[in-house]
Amino acid sequence: MVTRRSPARKPVAKRCPDCKGVGEITETVRVGPARKRRDTGDQQTALCLTCFGSGLAPTD
Repeated sequence: MVTRRSPARKPVAKRCPDCKGVGEITETVRVGPARKRRDTGDQQTALCLTCFGSGLAPTD
C-alpha cells in the first residue's frame, strides 16, 4: 500500500509593518518655503517606500 503525502505548503508572506499590507501610506501636506514649512490639516496618499506598494514585508 502506498501512502501519499499532501504537498508542502508555501510560506505565507508577512505584511509590511509600515503600511500594514495596503501598499499606501498617508502623508501630511506641508506648505511654505523650505525654512518655514508648516503642516496643514490635509492628508495625501503616497506609495509605501518600504515595500514599494506590494504590501509584503521586504526580505533580508
